[in-house]
Amino acid sequence: MGLKGNKRFGGGGGGGQPPAKRQAAGKDGPSEETDDGIVVAQISKNKRVAVRSWNGKVMVDMREFYVKDGKSLPTRKGISLSMDQWEILRDNIKAIDEAVKENT
Repeated sequence: MGLKGNKRFGGGGGGGQPPAKRQAAGKDGPSEETDDGIVVAQISKNKRVAVRSWNGKVMVDMREFYVKDGKSLPTRKGISLSMDQWEILRDNIKAIDEAVKENT
């Protein structure tokens, strides 16, 4: 196995935050309900889970954000799960939780 797949998980260098590829969290800055979707959980200061529609599909989006000019903007650091992927994750939460307990 080579390092080919590890690029996206490495430090990535580059310094500042990448430009936002998607819309900001709304015209007036961050909010709990935006045009993009509904923030379901604020995991930490700059990480959140939201449910939103993208290209006509409902997605569960877990993403890191940064603030620029008073607006909360998404970074590339995150993942958007389709409903099929979300259901697989949800159905395996018990096994994931047990694995976490075994490794802590």
